[in-house]
Amino acid sequence: MRVLVLVVALAVAGVAQARGNVEAGKQKAAQVCAACHGPEGNKPSDPTQPILAGQYYDYLVRAITDYKNGRRNNPIMKGFAAQLSKQDIEDLAAWFSSQKSNLHEQRKD
Repeated sequence: MRVLVLVVALAVAGVAQARGNVEAGKQKAAQVCAACHGPEGNKPSDPTQPILAGQYYDYLVRAITDYKNGRRNNPIMKGFAAQLSKQDIEDLAAWFSSQKSNLHEQRKD
């Protein structure tokens, strides 16, 4: 029984760690994303750019990773995403998914 509890505790800790750091994401967003998407990701500088605030964490990780790997084709985003580490991507996703948005009701985790 103790082994099972330990395994579950370690699994939960690993998942929590993989969710990214909101404060680190905020700092990285200010350096990389704010010019086009706004500081909180809810004020794009152009109507063709998406609102990132309030998007689902998993969606943001996948989208940024897809730009980095070339699965999504946008030269500007590919250039920005190319410089991001996996941790940077998780941190950015944590930051933007934690922001308020008028797009939809935010999912409760």
